[in-house]
Amino acid sequence: MKRDILSLLALLVITLLLAFIACAPTAPPEVEPPAPPLTEKPPPETQEPEKPPPAPVFPITITDDIGRTVTIEKLPERIVSLGPGITEMLFALGLGDKVVGVTDYCDYPEEAKTKPRVGGFSTPDLERLVAAKPDLVLAGDIQKEVGVPALEKLGLTVVTLAPKTLDGVLNNITLVGHIFGESQEASKLVTQLKERISSVTMKTETLTAEQHPRVLYVLWHDPIWSAGRETFVSDLIEKAGGANVFADDFEEFRVVSLEAVITKDPQVIIVSAMGLGGEVVYSSIKGETRLSTVEAMVKNRIYKISDSDLIELPGPRIVDGLEEVAKLIHPEIFGAVE
Repeated sequence: MKRDILSLLALLVITLLLAFIACAPTAPPEVEPPAPPLTEKPPPETQEPEKPPPAPVFPITITDDIGRTVTIEKLPERIVSLGPGITEMLFALGLGDKVVGVTDYCDYPEEAKTKPRVGGFSTPDLERLVAAKPDLVLAGDIQKEVGVPALEKLGLTVVTLAPKTLDGVLNNITLVGHIFGESQEASKLVTQLKERISSVTMKTETLTAEQHPRVLYVLWHDPIWSAGRETFVSDLIEKAGGANVFADDFEEFRVVSLEAVITKDPQVIIVSAMGLGGEVVYSSIKGETRLSTVEAMVKNRIYKISDSDLIELPGPRIVDGLEEVAKLIHPEIFGAVE
């Protein structure tokens, strides 16, 4: 009997144990977390190339430097240049292949020497000029009184470039670029020139009036020719940190007396000689005994510009002239001319 009871209890324990196991919670199967969704990387940003400015739509109407309103009917393909500075500008803008006539004094760049000649700077040969069949003539300040009206009477389209300042030279580059559909090239050149001008003026703009030495600019010696206000020469001297001694006396270029020079007592004399015999003019001024009391003579501050075209021609190289004159006036700031 006792054995039957034990067997029954053992069976009951086993049954309860199996029931407990069956009811016990089972661990959930391990599930790998889902992979993050694939995202496409955005393509790297690409900067679109700068679009060139649109070519001008002809006819176009512009105002030149002497206030004339000029209508240009079509894109010019044949140009006559009546100024060395204008010729330099055209070649600098890549327009040399369109030039069909230049003056006898247009000798830069070297390619300009191969272009047909139409006479002197102030006295162009109208017959040769007309024979060149230009569709645009670019004239200079010296032709505004006689030459420009004569060319207009011949039915030629004439634009006059007569800048009075360095900014005026830059504006002419922009204008010529616009006329010929080369605004992008003109803008690039103007930006480069402005950066070079700024590298000079940022050092001279902080100078006091006393730190601007009195400067006499001499184009010729017998008689003495000098520059007044309203000239890019005077503007260049001011930007280079000097004070043009005749800026308050007259405009443009004029003969001045020895007495006037002595009264002005320049501290620096710069000789350029109008593109001719610079050494002759320099020697004449330096050897002029009547100027012996002038401060520039006493302190031996008489200089000859390396190339008068750099300061007297309103073309892109005038910035070279600015940099050289800055060294002549302020070698303590810009270093001496080599």
